[in-house]
Amino acid sequence: MQIIENELIKEKVYIEKLESGFTIYCIPKKNTKKKYAICGVGYGSNYNHFIIKDDNKEVTIPDGVAHYLEHKMFEQESGENSLDVLSSLGVNANAYTTNDHTAYLFECTKNFEKALDELLEYLQNPYFTDENVEKERGIISQEIKMYDDDPDWRVYINCMKALYINNPIRIDVAGSVESINQISKDILYECYNNFYVPENMVLIIIGDFEPEDIIQKVKEKVIIKNKLKAQIINQPEPLEISTKKLVEKMDITIPFFTIGYKVNPIEKEKIKRTITIEILLEIIFGLSSDTYNELYEKGLIYENLITSFEWSNEEYAHILIQGKTFNFNKVIEIIHKKIDDIKNTGISEKTFETAKRKIYGLYIREFNDISNEATLFAVNYFKRINPFDYIEEFKNITKEYSMNVLREVFEESKEVVSMIMPK
Repeated sequence: MQIIENELIKEKVYIEKLESGFTIYCIPKKNTKKKYAICGVGYGSNYNHFIIKDDNKEVTIPDGVAHYLEHKMFEQESGENSLDVLSSLGVNANAYTTNDHTAYLFECTKNFEKALDELLEYLQNPYFTDENVEKERGIISQEIKMYDDDPDWRVYINCMKALYINNPIRIDVAGSVESINQISKDILYECYNNFYVPENMVLIIIGDFEPEDIIQKVKEKVIIKNKLKAQIINQPEPLEISTKKLVEKMDITIPFFTIGYKVNPIEKEKIKRTITIEILLEIIFGLSSDTYNELYEKGLIYENLITSFEWSNEEYAHILIQGKTFNFNKVIEIIHKKIDDIKNTGISEKTFETAKRKIYGLYIREFNDISNEATLFAVNYFKRINPFDYIEEFKNITKEYSMNVLREVFEESKEVVSMIMPK
């Protein structure tokens, strides 16, 4: 068993990798009533083209399989649905699918071990039939149509289409109504057998546990021994953007916008660059920034600007600025001017340190909430990052380094605009 520790936040993580490759993280929290478990699988919506190593078979699957698989994992051969079983135990359970992983999780104050048994049971015993796969098709179709009618989602996915030429992040995680009609039980089993394998899975457990005891109980329950057979084929993605602007009309009152900046995929200094970009976004667009104050005082934006930096290992990276406005031309004019001003005049030491402390505080707070902390470890496991390293990296981030990153990532040639306008 490996133990990693962070003295600053006074936490230890106990890690055990089983012979099969299945990895268990236990984070003990003394005197905590809530318990949390999340099992991540390194299979997301982007992985729709791969080679099966055993017979060198190249496979292309319909869009939306990872999400469809997430839905079907709860159905058991007994006729029970594991979500209903967990609910009957007083457990709050859920699942989600992203571009690079799928996760199954639950939170509870009692019946933890029964819930954990159920989680490991359904993850290791899929049950797909022609009938239950067909039954789910209508449910997922409704979900896709619901997102198609959501302006927040449409402005985001259109931004991905504007940013990327080949990368499958430009495709809806759930696929389309047309693509899911091509999904069969055989496709689900093929993807399950190739990706839901021990070396491609991680289980994070947080609560008032004795690490050795709970890890031993998990070891007794993990029976799958399949090896990872699939090798992902990534489409080469040009550095250039796909299109400068995408505009769609919907039944809304106030126009939505997302400004995106395509960033070169991160190959090194992943943690340092991530934190630096988050500090820069706080300096340029945070509630105390000159940009926000000017936009707000002139009545140009409704609600706050929402900023984010999203990336996956060597596959994609982008910055997003989202908001609502009736005068987008004026908004983007002010944003361009503020970025240019900072590029030319730099950042004051006080402004830089204030933003750095704020982002640092946000990271520290992640470790105070068991659901946030568990998710942090699950997400970063597939990025091959120890979340404690984020805390340690702050001392290495300087104003000079941040200015270099700013000049690199905020390029108008890599900028796209997605807008949802009232009909």
